Amino acid sequence: MGIIRTDPALTNQTFVFHDRQDAGLAVARLLKEHISPRLLDRAVVLAIPAGGVPVGLAIAEALGLPFDLIFIRKLHFPDNPEAGFGAVTEHGEVLLNEPLSRHLAPAVIERQIEIERRALARRVQALRRIRPEVDVRGKVAIIADDGLASGFTMLAAVREARRRGAEAVIVAVPTASEQAARRVAREADAVIVANLRGGPYFAVAEAYTGWRDLSLEEVEHLLAQAAAPNGA
Repeated sequence: MGIIRTDPALTNQTFVFHDRQDAGLAVARLLKEHISPRLLDRAVVLAIPAGGVPVGLAIAEALGLPFDLIFIRKLHFPDNPEAGFGAVTEHGEVLLNEPLSRHLAPAVIERQIEIERRALARRVQALRRIRPEVDVRGKVAIIADDGLASGFTMLAAVREARRRGAEAVIVAVPTASEQAARRVAREADAVIVANLRGGPYFAVAEAYTGWRDLSLEEVEHLLAQAAAPNGA
C-alpha cells in the first residue's frame, strides 16, 4: 500500500484551483515537500491526455523534470459519455469496474472497448508526432491527471508505467475522492493529491473555478508550445 499525502488546507474544499496549470503548481509543491530529492532526481512526469497534460506540464516545469505522455482511455457508458465503467491502455490491457460493468451486456462491453481502442489509437498517432516516447526504464514515473473520480483510469496508467519499466510509480493529481485515492494507493508507491474530498458525491470539475474539457487540438498546441525553444 502506497502512502497518500494531501494538503490539509484544501481537504474537502471545492473550487480551490483556477485552472489545470494552477492545480499542477499546487501538486508540484506537494511533491517537493513529500517526495525525497533522491527519487525526484530520477523522475519523469507522465501525463494522461487530455486533461492531465496541462497539469503534467506545470509539474515538469516547476520541478525541472522530463515530460512524456501515457495513453489511457476511459471506457464510457454508451448512453452517458461523462461516466465510465473501466479503462483501456495503449497496449490493449482492459481494466473493468466490476460493480458497474456487470450492468452491461458482454456485447455492449466489447463494442465500447473497440470504440475506445480506436479513439485511443488516433490520439496516440496525433500526439506522438509531437512528443516521442521517453524511456522510463529504471526511472520514477510521476503520473499526472486532472483528478481521480473512480480511479480506474489511473490504475490502468500505473500498470502501464510498470509495463514500460518504471522502477517506482507516484500518482500526482490536484483532486481525488477518498475512495479513488485509496484504490490507486494499493498499486502505486505514493499518491500525492492536493484536494482530497470525501462524501457520497464527487466531481473532478468541482475543484476548479475555470473548468472545461480540452480538445485534442488544444493538447497538440500545448505540447508543441512546450517543445518549442523557450516555450515560444
